[in-house]
Amino acid sequence: MPTINVVFYQDRPGDSPVVEWLRKLNETQPRAFDKCRAAIARLALHGHELRRSESDYLRDGIYELRIRFGSVNYRLLYFFHGRTVSVLAHGLTKESSIPAGDLQQAIVRKIAFTANPAAHTFSGEIEDA
Repeated sequence: MPTINVVFYQDRPGDSPVVEWLRKLNETQPRAFDKCRAAIARLALHGHELRRSESDYLRDGIYELRIRFGSVNYRLLYFFHGRTVSVLAHGLTKESSIPAGDLQQAIVRKIAFTANPAAHTFSGEIEDA
């Protein structure tokens, strides 16, 4: 299986909700941030083959990357664009279930990305804060 190119969704140039979420997480919980980065690396390595408990299918082509640190559940919502690109669309701290609004936001971002991948692909780095 080829390595998956993991990209971050952006609303407009330089404005990526997931990158911002990860930067804030790095400031407040650097060890949880490290676990999220490791999970993203596993997504790049395994792509479509990543399974539960690390990943789960939600609906409408949206998956969740599942990270647990201590008693907190972190989730990165993502989707695939073709066979070789995974797009991280939304980050959240999960309580009991994924809130419907968060899932809907990921679906809206998937639609926007699919319509114009170049306009919605973040090109910076997570550490560029």
